Amino acid sequence: MTELDKIHSKILSREDAVVRVHEINRTGGKVVFTNGCFDIVHQGHIDYLSKAKDLGDCLILGLNTDASVKRLKGPERPVVSERSRAILMAALQFIDHVVLFDEDTPYELIKAVQPDVLVKGSDYNAKDIVGYDVVMAKGGDVKTIDFVEGFSTSSIVEKIKKSM
Repeated sequence: MTELDKIHSKILSREDAVVRVHEINRTGGKVVFTNGCFDIVHQGHIDYLSKAKDLGDCLILGLNTDASVKRLKGPERPVVSERSRAILMAALQFIDHVVLFDEDTPYELIKAVQPDVLVKGSDYNAKDIVGYDVVMAKGGDVKTIDFVEGFSTSSIVEKIKKSM
């Protein structure tokens, strides 16, 4: 298997992600879930995702589809296609699996995957994080991680626009 094949094998369907989580849980592993658009990846994303991985044995990233990003961020987004974003995120060593979702929130994906730990940025109150109820009902944890200041995809996009 080539390195590129390994990367592609980390991108799972929702159904395959559920099977994988059951396998991990059967062996006593802890599954961590986070989500986002990750349209233009920057140092803040790397810091956040590596810290999320530290909270368990397997990090599953729910990745917004292009249609979902467009609804959330506006008609000029995403800058990078969902396929490219999925491959880039899967190439990161601390992300074990990437699962695309088309809804505006990852709630249905979280319900299907049933992670042990749900993670978002500290700009969220834990109780307001989508999926909080699902994870807490199964006895899991919901954690927030501080962002690295000075890094945001929106500010990068604005900087690019101004330079044109």
